[in-house]
Amino acid sequence: MTPPLPSVPTDKFTKADQADPPEVSLMQQLSSLDEADALGRTIPCRAFDPEVFFAETPADVEYAKSLCGTCPVKESCLAGALERREPWGVWGGELFVQGVVVARKRPRGRPRKTEVMA
Repeated sequence: MTPPLPSVPTDKFTKADQADPPEVSLMQQLSSLDEADALGRTIPCRAFDPEVFFAETPADVEYAKSLCGTCPVKESCLAGALERREPWGVWGGELFVQGVVVARKRPRGRPRKTEVMA
């Protein structure tokens, strides 16, 4: 006769073991998008060309950021992008470059050595 196997106490599990997987937060974001759509609220990333939110020129990036200003799911969009460490683009009204938020996009090319009279 074999001895019974020891039982594992359930109180040894940590909160991290019980945390929601990342897919749950993504599903929450999708449901908030669907709720906003159902209420007739305009979501800029669905109403405009997606290329606007991945623009190359600084002026276009600022335009995309301004579109996010009236978005009803701006906060959850930004939180999701931070969680996923989005590599680039405008998410929740902020510009991401290599997974971090940056203040503004620099134009292509080398910076001028002398100031230009405007």
